[in-house]
Amino acid sequence: MPMARFEDAAVNRQQSLLAARGLTDDRDRLLTADEPLAELHESCGGAMPGTLAVPELLDLVRQGREMGLRIAREFTAFDGEEIVSGFVRVHPLGEEHGGGCEVLVENWQRTPQAQTNSHEHADRIDAIDRAAAEVSARLDARQQVQFLTSTAADAARIQDDVAAAPSKVWTEYLQLKGLAHQQPLHWRLLDGAKCTIPGSDREWRVRLIPLGPASGAPRGFELLLVADSPLATPEIQPDTSDVTAHSRLIGSALTPALRQPVARIIANAETIRTRLAGPLRTEYSEYAGNIASAGQHLSGMLDDLADLEVVEAPGFSTADEQIDLVDAARRAASILGVRSQDRNISVRLVNPEKPVIAAGEFRRVLQILINLIGNAIAYSPEGSTVTIAASRAVDGRMTLSVMDQGPGVDPEQAKRIFEKFERLGRDSDGGKDSGSGLGLYISRRLALAMKGDLEVMPRDSSQELTGAEFRLTLPAFQ
Repeated sequence: MPMARFEDAAVNRQQSLLAARGLTDDRDRLLTADEPLAELHESCGGAMPGTLAVPELLDLVRQGREMGLRIAREFTAFDGEEIVSGFVRVHPLGEEHGGGCEVLVENWQRTPQAQTNSHEHADRIDAIDRAAAEVSARLDARQQVQFLTSTAADAARIQDDVAAAPSKVWTEYLQLKGLAHQQPLHWRLLDGAKCTIPGSDREWRVRLIPLGPASGAPRGFELLLVADSPLATPEIQPDTSDVTAHSRLIGSALTPALRQPVARIIANAETIRTRLAGPLRTEYSEYAGNIASAGQHLSGMLDDLADLEVVEAPGFSTADEQIDLVDAARRAASILGVRSQDRNISVRLVNPEKPVIAAGEFRRVLQILINLIGNAIAYSPEGSTVTIAASRAVDGRMTLSVMDQGPGVDPEQAKRIFEKFERLGRDSDGGKDSGSGLGLYISRRLALAMKGDLEVMPRDSSQELTGAEFRLTLPAFQ
């Protein structure tokens, strides 16, 4: 075939595939467009003329204009009803033609939006509510509170009420709205209910997430309370009366002010990551996942700063309660179950049927154990085992050891590992989850406040790597 006829045939094939053509200016505004492209632009919220409203096409046009390069790439978009896909060619026109681009769309296709699996959709909703919840708790099978935490200033009272009178059914600590019947109610009737919390002017939404196998009765529940509006940001009034004012500024004023915006960032990022707002390219979903992870890291640091203020306050003390260390370890391991499963790590409790009774404050002991077991999971190789053992020491005190199979702690590291902001102990996953350096410092301060101690057993340099052992010691309950 002569070259001229071959080129004519190629042009004819391209024209037969062409579905729409548009022109943009030097500010990426769509000036003219064929009907399919114009309708998609308007479905995505754009106007003619106006900034190109199709996100993927806008990115490509901006890249082509700024770099002066022709770009050819597949794209997808959502017009509110269907998925639109095709192949777009972006041709920069240069300054002599206004500095915009020619947009040519080929192979235009429309397909119905795929129906999301109901279980996947429920999991996504649960993840978003976990990120937005300002009060969370673990309930047993009878909906009695085992452990409750609050991150909102106006929800502090419910945490105090649970600490003062634990193990009640969760509905006794708040007021349900719109339900004529009192407990016992089936959990499905309570999931999604509205409620009010003592000390809070906001309205809250209840989430009850069953724990255990899908078939059969739940063995417990995760309780989440999600506020219907952000907490008003308090005016920060720093105390300059003494040298501890800076830490109080962080713990008492700055932390509550930041916690709610951070929670909203995490919730919005999870919404984007899980594509609840509509289809999204994989790389954008990954970006949103990175934002959510960073927000969760920041939220954890805020928790550490708030705890730091508490344990360093003059006169800080803990309650003197009867605690079964074996039961506390079992609950902490259950809370971290998803994290251990993600890394294929087994958490083994030695002699789980034999109680070891100590004196201390239950929620503080649980806080210490969550930190120790969480660290052991983070620093252990995948497929390994974290072992927890509780026993009575020779001196009559009660001990609980958390042992992992990671790189261990050498004697030099052991001297500094409980210092404030110390992160020299061990590396976790290349440093991706190194934390604030306050977890072990706070844990040891809590142990000391309960008239106990927290120690690390250093690795003998002559031995092979055998992992680390952290040992919590508490007095026996009298």
